[in-house]
Amino acid sequence: MAAANQLLPVTPALGAVTAALLLAAAAVAGRGLLGHGRDVLRAGLRAVLQLAAVAFVITWVVGSLWTSALFVLVMFTVAVRTAGRRMTTGPGWYWAAAPIAIGVLPVLALLLAGGLLPPKGLSVIPVAGILIGGALTATSLAGRRALDELRQRHGEVDAALALGFEDRDARLEICRTAAATSLVPALDQTRTVGLVTLPGAFVGMLLGGATPVQAGAVQLFVLIALLVVEAVAIVVVLELVGRGLVAHGVGTPIG
Repeated sequence: MAAANQLLPVTPALGAVTAALLLAAAAVAGRGLLGHGRDVLRAGLRAVLQLAAVAFVITWVVGSLWTSALFVLVMFTVAVRTAGRRMTTGPGWYWAAAPIAIGVLPVLALLLAGGLLPPKGLSVIPVAGILIGGALTATSLAGRRALDELRQRHGEVDAALALGFEDRDARLEICRTAAATSLVPALDQTRTVGLVTLPGAFVGMLLGGATPVQAGAVQLFVLIALLVVEAVAIVVVLELVGRGLVAHGVGTPIG
């Protein structure tokens, strides 16, 4: 209770300010330079509904490891669809399952096998959510940037093929650098932790009664784990694009 009192108080005033900020964001984003006012408003309203539903559901699923695993599977499925549709509307969007799974599953397995993550829903769900979220971001950014680069520089791909490059190598030669920039947000977050931002895991543990050393150790692990997960996801995305399994298509609009 004491920790909760140190956070933003859940009162009608908080709701009013949140609504005002959402409207302000929609107004600014809706102007000519951005053109995403409706998308911002729709995203905010979706967040309200989804968080309300999750808050209700999670209190029920955390009591059982099996229902918690099912909840994680739902998170994974939504992440695959979101990342896939962000990458391309063309064939192969469902391949987004590969980078997310290959990035996340080994880390979760290592944590569970090493006894660092208790096999309980209240522990597994938030950690899985953090890792899946990072893999989703890396997958969607890397895929979209790689495919955009190939579309814009298709002439260079043809030139590489004419020089004797294999299809995979020609594509990777052109799109590798653009896709690699998808790791920059995670790198910046890790480089500036404690100086520019205090991440949620760190603050949450402090409010929950952990010592600064304990909170710092857990947050460090989360940041390093995200670097691994996102780096693996980007490498897998590049391989999928290089092999033509994720087809050229126009990424979906934000919303």
